[in-house]
Amino acid sequence: MGVELTMTIYAAALLLALVLVQAIAGVRSVGLMPLANSRDGLPAPVGFHARMLRVVDNHREGLTIFAPIAIVASIAGTTNDMSALGAQLFFYARAAHAVLYIFGVPMIRPLFWGIGIAGTAMVLLAALGLI
Repeated sequence: MGVELTMTIYAAALLLALVLVQAIAGVRSVGLMPLANSRDGLPAPVGFHARMLRVVDNHREGLTIFAPIAIVASIAGTTNDMSALGAQLFFYARAAHAVLYIFGVPMIRPLFWGIGIAGTAMVLLAALGLI
């Protein structure tokens, strides 16, 4: 398995970990029974629970863009050193972004978001045969 697919799997594993932490935060915030029922009338999430919902949504969006590009590049055989670097930039930047998001670190977090986007663009350019 190439670097691009390996980073895709790592990013999916990160999403799974974030979802589990978010679920635990939800249970701690509103209780197990309200979440196990219809969820009608739940209070708006606040604090850590709300932040975890946002980090999960943000990572899901990034992975939704990155994964198909990395898979197509791998299937098409257009991967190269630049796409491998882009995939690594994507994953490690997304992991750092998630940690910074969880701990509520402002200002630096968007830098890592941008690095992740740049990594995605590198893989896209390789998939299109442009680099």
